[in-house]
Order: sequence, then structure tokens, then C-alpha cells
Amino acid sequence: MERESMEFDVLIVGGGPAGLSAACRIMQMAQEAEQELTVCVVEKGSEIGAHILAGTVFEPTALNELFPDWKEKGAPLNTPVTRDDIFLLRNQENATKVPNAFVPKNMHNHGNYIISLGNLCRWLAEQAEGLGVEVYPGFAASETIVEDGQVKGIITGDMGVARDGSEKDGYMPGMELRAKYTLFTEGCRGHLGKRLINDFKLDEGKDPQHYGIGIKELWDIDPAKHEPGLVIHTTGWPLNESGSTGGSFLYHLENGQVYVGLITDLSYSNPHLSPFDEFQRLKLHPEIKKHLEGGKRVAYGARAITKGGFNSLPKMSFPGGLLLGCDAGTLNSSKIKGSHTAMKSGILGAEAVFEALKDGKSGEEITSFEDRFKDSWLYKELFNERNFSPGMHKFGNFVGGAIAYFEQNILRRSLPITFHDTTPDYATLKPADQTKKIDYPKPDNKLTFDKLSSVFISNTNHEEDQPIHLKLSNLEIPIKENLPKYNEPAQRYCPAGVYEVVEAEDGSGKKFQINAQNCVHCKTCDIKDPAQNITWVTPEGGGGPNYPNM
Repeated sequence: MERESMEFDVLIVGGGPAGLSAACRIMQMAQEAEQELTVCVVEKGSEIGAHILAGTVFEPTALNELFPDWKEKGAPLNTPVTRDDIFLLRNQENATKVPNAFVPKNMHNHGNYIISLGNLCRWLAEQAEGLGVEVYPGFAASETIVEDGQVKGIITGDMGVARDGSEKDGYMPGMELRAKYTLFTEGCRGHLGKRLINDFKLDEGKDPQHYGIGIKELWDIDPAKHEPGLVIHTTGWPLNESGSTGGSFLYHLENGQVYVGLITDLSYSNPHLSPFDEFQRLKLHPEIKKHLEGGKRVAYGARAITKGGFNSLPKMSFPGGLLLGCDAGTLNSSKIKGSHTAMKSGILGAEAVFEALKDGKSGEEITSFEDRFKDSWLYKELFNERNFSPGMHKFGNFVGGAIAYFEQNILRRSLPITFHDTTPDYATLKPADQTKKIDYPKPDNKLTFDKLSSVFISNTNHEEDQPIHLKLSNLEIPIKENLPKYNEPAQRYCPAGVYEVVEAEDGSGKKFQINAQNCVHCKTCDIKDPAQNITWVTPEGGGGPNYPNM
């Protein structure tokens, strides 16, 4: 097929904190050196920030480096953290506040801000465009261009393809976007990043990557209850009842609003567990409920989180490009923060690429990136917390948290040994008949809600007549294997009601139904399916959620 083609010096796939930081830094260096460069950012969301979802308590370390004058430039960091509270939820009624002296050092948030990461990305995109970067939202990168063993760019998705594969009115084939270097910053479980890791064997000798699913809501609350800058984290109930690990957050931002959410580690073993429903019942706990009661839920979203840490980091360079940010897994899970680390990886990538271009290189592997990474505070930060995620998986939140406290507060460095978790998250499920069934309460539509009403307020939209972007390698596995063994867990791990087991219309029995238009692009199915039978690929550009202020 003949496709239109455009060429750039640097192409960046993904308009999140890593990609936009890389774009800004490259252009800053080009201007300082009085060198002309063409830099392009493509983003699958309808606008920059549309698909961005994070907690977010934001550490400004990398932003201070990228834009020391960010306050004068109007960066949307408006709510400094004023107080940290951590609670152990012992059961559905009782909680114990953890004394400040016993909180691991990395969980203290003095000097950080409660922000909307989507709004910060919108601001970063404005800075990038002001520096001369071309930013194209609504263009999904569907394929990589690999020639002679080098990545040469990407192909954007075709627009106007019907579900049966035919071309609709207004069909527009995707374009080839070629570059001397391509940076992949798609966020957690990027579908091209996943292929690059496999094709270039970037994870050879590394622990399997591990993930959590973060589910989050934005609430307008009673002004009398609002305390801007208050940060609350919890551990224990409800996840401990189902043998899972993770924790919740509740952050008071500006304008009478709070973020509330739950992160469930995807290493859980009980196939009856529903992360969405665990989150809903969390809100019924008195320690959470007292903030939300009388308020109104205004937004909802869900996103997988790359949290394997240092031991799971793949090699980040390959011929023709770099894998950066959460596409590689740079989140610091002991801080519950990945934005500052993603930004720093983007800055380091930009500096390595600029140096390569200055030396006249095009497509050769940027081997100097690894040295830059190892000389950075990012490497040190991730290395020092390398035991956190595997420790939590091995020993649970309580003992794992005690080890983290000993490392961070007593030793002030990591233990001389390294813990490992070598079991992939998809391989941890036990058979349904060997695990406890979980009865979740019905939604009250005041504090707790169902999946479909939640998807509605995520502003998720896909053109219904387009190819399903959730691909099954084997159509029979969900009903023949996953249903009898695990009671088909996709019905529960998906936070958007995408997957259902229903009776076939012809009376032939059960069938596996995919409601792809509901998909919020969280990628949990791609990660947790026990048969690794589901592959998430990008739908038509501009589809998916449209998150406001998230």
C-alpha cells in the first residue's frame, strides 16, 4: 500500500510526561547549540492529557531541572502537600493511624504537590510547541517500521475501517512517520513497547515485569470537609481479605475536590477478585467515607501501573530508538510515584539522542544512554528501592512495609541482598474451586457505583463500527479453558465491563463477549489473562477515555 510519509529528526510516540519532557529537552539543547531539528510527538488520545491517569502526588525534581522557572511559566502545581496521614485499615470498620516515625521515608511528601497529571501534560505540550515541537494528538501509532534491524519510525493507524475490515466512506490510510531516532513513551504496557522488548530481547536476564491496576475517581466534596494539601494513604482492608496486596489513596486538591483510588497488585491469586468492586467497598470504610459523604463523583478512570522496579527494568536502547518512562517501567513504587522518574528518563533520553544527532548518527544504537542512566539520580533512586515490590509480593504489606522502613529509615540504603519475584502476574491465579468466593455489595449510587455508569463518566468513546482492538489469539480459550478453571477472570479484572460470559443467541451455550467500545485503555487484560490470549492493540486514533482534571 502506498502511504504518505513524513520525516523528522526525532519522533516521540506518546504525549505523557516522559515523551513531552524528552521533546522539550531536545529542543532546548538544539536552541542552545543553534542547531535546527525537527521533533514530532504523536498521541493516540483526542488531545494531550485525554488518556493521562495517575494518583497524583507529584515530586517536582525533574521539572525543576527541565524548567527551573516553571512557577513563572504557570505550571499547574497549585496545591502543596500540607499533611501526610497513613492508616492501617484493620477491617471494614476499624483503622489505626500509623505514627509518623514508623512511616517509610519514601512515603513522606513534604515538598510535593497534589496535581492533575493530565493538566501538567497539557502545559508541557504548550511548552514543547513554544519550543518548536510538532504535537499531533488523535494519531495512534499502530506499527513500528523496522528495516535492516533498525527502527525507522512508525505507521499511524488507518482511519475509517469497518469492523469487517472494509473501507468506510472517508477512509484514510495511516501515514509513515520516519525519523533518525524514535522514542517510545507510551506509558504502562505500551503495545509497541511490548513488541520491541520481545523483538530486541530487551528483558533478557531480567525479572518479569510486574503490574498493578489503579482505579481512581474525582469527587466534589462538602467544602466544610475540604483540606487542600491533605494526603491520605491506606493499607490492609479490603485487599487483605482476599489475600492481595496494594493500597489506597485520597488526596485533597484545589477547588473543593479530592482524588480517591485503589491500587491492586496484579499478582493476586484469587480469580474471584474484582479490583473495581474492591475499590467500591473501600469507599464504605468510615475513614474514607467521612471525606466523600455528601459529595458528588464527577470523573472515573483506570490504568495499569508498571511497578516491578529496578529488577524488572529492560534494556532501554535498541537500534534506532529508546524505550522510556513507564513503557520501560521507571516508576518508583516505594514512593507510589512515576511522573518525576518518567520525566527524568525522558530528559536523559533527549540528551543521549541530541548527542548522537550532533555526531551525525542516524539509526545506530545509542549505547551512551546506559552510561547516562547509571550516572543519574534516577538510577540510584530505583536501585535503592529494588527490594520494595518483590518484598511486598513475597512477604505481604505488613512485613514488606517493615522491611522498607528498615531499609529507608534505619539503614538509609538498601539491604546488601536483593529480593526477586520471578513469577509473572498472569501465572499467579489459583483455580476458582480452590479459592474463596467474594460477595460484593450492590452499588448504592451514592458512594458506590457499577462499571457502566463509571465508564460513562470517563467520557470513553470509540467508533462502534471499527475492528475490535482486543485480539484473541485463540477464540476458544475463554470458554473452554478459562471459564471452567478460573470462572473466566476477565469478567472481573476488567474495570470497564468489556468482557462478559453470556448465553449464545442460538442456544449453543456460553459465549465470550467483548464490548470493546467500553475500553478505557487500562491494559489489565493484556497483563492478567492467565492464558496470555488477549492482546491489546491501539484502536482508531482519538478513541478511548477523555479524562478531565485527572
